[in-house]
Amino acid sequence: MAVSDNTPSTTGGVSLASKTTIFGQRLYVIIAVTVLIVTLALVLIFLCIRRNSSTKRRRSRMLPTVSNAVTVEKNEKVDNVSKLSVFEKNASGEEEIKPIIQVIDGNIGSGNTNSGSNESGTWRSEGAASSVSAEGLSNMGWGRWYGLNELETATGNFSVENVIGEGGYAVVYRGVLRDGSVVAVKNLLNNKGQAEKEFKVEVEAIGKVRHKNLVGLIGFCVDGTKRLLVYEYVDNGNLEQWLHGEVGPVSPLTWDIRMKIAVGTAKGLAYLHEGLEPKVVHRDVKSSNILLDRKFNAKVSDFGLAKLLGSEESYVNTRVMGTFGYVSPDYASTGMLNERSDVYSFGVLLMEIVTGRSPVDYSKAPGEMNLVDWFKGMVASRRSEELVDPKITVQPPSRGLKRVLLVCLRCIDMDVNKRPTMGQIVHMLEADDFPYRTDSRPPRDTNALLSGSDPASKERSIN
Repeated sequence: MAVSDNTPSTTGGVSLASKTTIFGQRLYVIIAVTVLIVTLALVLIFLCIRRNSSTKRRRSRMLPTVSNAVTVEKNEKVDNVSKLSVFEKNASGEEEIKPIIQVIDGNIGSGNTNSGSNESGTWRSEGAASSVSAEGLSNMGWGRWYGLNELETATGNFSVENVIGEGGYAVVYRGVLRDGSVVAVKNLLNNKGQAEKEFKVEVEAIGKVRHKNLVGLIGFCVDGTKRLLVYEYVDNGNLEQWLHGEVGPVSPLTWDIRMKIAVGTAKGLAYLHEGLEPKVVHRDVKSSNILLDRKFNAKVSDFGLAKLLGSEESYVNTRVMGTFGYVSPDYASTGMLNERSDVYSFGVLLMEIVTGRSPVDYSKAPGEMNLVDWFKGMVASRRSEELVDPKITVQPPSRGLKRVLLVCLRCIDMDVNKRPTMGQIVHMLEADDFPYRTDSRPPRDTNALLSGSDPASKERSIN
């Protein structure tokens, strides 16, 4: 018998066109809706997986690779950040960057914010027990994270025209951020891992430090092997340029300006040595690392060689680093570094400020090449007035000059323990009633003065 075209199909004896108990809908409608729902569910699951994968990739570009979470005792205060380190040792004993603070007292920062981040929302590192917002990172004092693309745009793709400084380990660029603020971007060169070392040192040494005589660290960038540091921009060059550059026959740096620079530098170093725990030994105090603003306020910069020294440590053994002419003889011969090594370097810097001469100048006569030796000889010969930079037209007052010369000699004392602290140096440079010996007897031992072992002879010779 022929089957009519209008005969409804059946499945297992049940007609697809027959009505069901589900809202009175026919069977084929129910099947179609079910298939549609399942399909949509699979599509949504697929999209969620892709989105999570993309988020992880973005996060991996922004945050460094880490191994373990940071743990902090429950009774530790959030603002007590001096004990926290952004580095840790991995299984092989090598240091690597932590995820900047994953857990502090259970939680730090909350809510959605884009302060200090290129993305809004909350950051979470792999394995972290609680989330850390970008605002929380900023509040910790380490500055903000910058994307590599943002810094490339700010510096004109790191163009040569924007280079404002260059050294063996880094190139510094002038950059303008999207908000119009001007910054200095330090691109660390990855010479045998030096970029990683310097990044660690600078972030850990001054990442939390804020002082008017220290160049402020605004933020940083970690992207693959690239390490960049973003500093406040100081727009009046460095002290070396003003002392030894082509400034004409008369130096713009008057005696008063030079003393202002010296005192500012001393205050910055005093804060590193005496205002922080652990203390920071700069290890590369020199004129090119003293930046100047438009009012000739000094700002100590470049902490790539700095070392941290705990209160229980009197010194640290380290490879001798620094700049020839500024390095203290005791550190150069033993490798034993402490804050008095910086004091010696400051003494040489102060001599440089007074005389306008470089620490080592091979264009000078043999007896004048080394600034320290020449300086001591001039003082021993009672020719102190001849030490002043001839480009200074208005000579300093005799009492003020004697005070500064005595500070110089005390800073370079061969006996490390007899060198003053940077805090004492600040007081000596600022004091109006600095004590002097008034007797005019010649030093009993000129050789003792030259060796730096007789402080009383120093005072008598200067007077």
